[in-house]
Amino acid sequence: MLVSKHKDAISVPQIRSLEDFMANPPEGMEWVDDQLVEKAGMTLKHSEIQGNIYFYWRNYISSSQLGGKVYTEVPCRTNKQGRVPDVAYLTPELVAQFGDAPTLPQSFPLIAEIVSPTDLAEDLFVKAQEYLQSASEEVWLVFPESRLILVMTENQILGFKSGDVVSTQKVLLGFSMRLDELLGLASAL
Repeated sequence: MLVSKHKDAISVPQIRSLEDFMANPPEGMEWVDDQLVEKAGMTLKHSEIQGNIYFYWRNYISSSQLGGKVYTEVPCRTNKQGRVPDVAYLTPELVAQFGDAPTLPQSFPLIAEIVSPTDLAEDLFVKAQEYLQSASEEVWLVFPESRLILVMTENQILGFKSGDVVSTQKVLLGFSMRLDELLGLASAL
């Protein structure tokens, strides 16, 4: 049993190590600091933005014929944790190499994490750095309430605000779109 952030008892498979998590990742959980942690705080807005990012990245790889796959809520391993990014892109080469694995044994090249009301900012930046130290090339931190997206790479952080056009920096080169549209704000303006 595991107790969630909401004090509810949750039944999960026997996961006692990162290797157990890699072999059988339980839905809605991450392996952080040697224990299972529930991913909580999903809202309607969070889900909408997650769907938008998936849709636009997926359309871009299809229209540009880059190949690869876009995923939501899929497990990966960082250097020390088992994580589940909100949205992730896997290159064609990595799909061929790891496409059937239950958990990607490294970070995805491109990741988007959407900030939930229960997330702590420091934890998100640590998670983004963790991804970047584990083979990720680019991480998007999406702040729905602030209408901001921070695009992080190994050596830079770029900030985009409402009204800006956000673009990839290292992965899916050439992808760009209005931040407001990505956040589902275009019809509200």
